[in-house]
Amino acid sequence: MESKEITSIEKPKTGPGRGGYRPGAGRKKGQRDQITVAGLLDQVYDQSGRDYDEILVGDFLQARLEGDKQTVYKYHNLILSKVMNSLAKIEVTDSEDAIASKKAAFAEALSKLTGVKQE
Repeated sequence: MESKEITSIEKPKTGPGRGGYRPGAGRKKGQRDQITVAGLLDQVYDQSGRDYDEILVGDFLQARLEGDKQTVYKYHNLILSKVMNSLAKIEVTDSEDAIASKKAAFAEALSKLTGVKQE
């Protein structure tokens, strides 16, 4: 068997015109790679002068007036999922006693881990 000495790095061969290495392809450094929801909503407002919620409700009512039951059904699902997402956010608040007991428990656990006595 002969051993070949590698003198340069060869690029993988691909079929003609399909995939493979292309100079300058891909996302450039520093560019954002995702569209944000907030950015989309801002664009909707900037171009229409109305919030997305207003447009959604207006289109829903228009579909109802036209008797388009299939579109109305889709709007029901869309609006319901939007409402359910906002209802699912639950805010938990603790009383002062609960916060004090959590602080004490944390301090005790930290004391045991570090070997530093509590004051």
